[in-house]
Amino acid sequence: MTCRLVVLVSGNGSNLQALLDASASGQLSADVVAVVSNKADAFGLTRASNAGIATDVVERHDKAEARADFDRRLANTVARHQPQLVVLAGWMRLLTSAFLDRFPVINLHPALPGQFPGTHAIDRAFDAWQQNQTDRSGVMVHWVPDDGVDNGPVIATTEVPFVEHDTLESFEKRMHEAEHALLVDAVNLVVAENSLETTGQ
Repeated sequence: MTCRLVVLVSGNGSNLQALLDASASGQLSADVVAVVSNKADAFGLTRASNAGIATDVVERHDKAEARADFDRRLANTVARHQPQLVVLAGWMRLLTSAFLDRFPVINLHPALPGQFPGTHAIDRAFDAWQQNQTDRSGVMVHWVPDDGVDNGPVIATTEVPFVEHDTLESFEKRMHEAEHALLVDAVNLVVAENSLETTGQ
């Protein structure tokens, strides 16, 4: 029995695609059983549908809805798919304990630990390089134990050095390639270290 993954996405879903491709080829010791988005037009949902994966959309009711109330609705939707691990792959909302207390959750972030937390990390790293403040960035996958921003216990990292004549586009391309590879490796590591492939559903 392989580990049951539910993947949360808010946008394009290229990292989701990396998981789907790795699962189909046997490189991933897990199966994506559902993809959930907070945006009905997220292309990640199309990627999931094309792969025959169940999808759900959980949008905020209105601006007055409390984060914890949204997270409880999200958690109830995710729970229906009986995940053993939840993967945040381009999920653009901070989650509260109303969700995080229900599942083991990991997150992919396009920066090294302690660097460029939050949104637009790739752009911010590129700007820092142009100002001679750094010569590299990277990617990490980390646990999400609480509502801190990209600061949970680190599972895996990979560095992405800048190269001469880099443009934002060339750097971004290498970063995405690093993301795709690291996410697959990190999920395999988590599954192996936590024996999730033999955990009861």
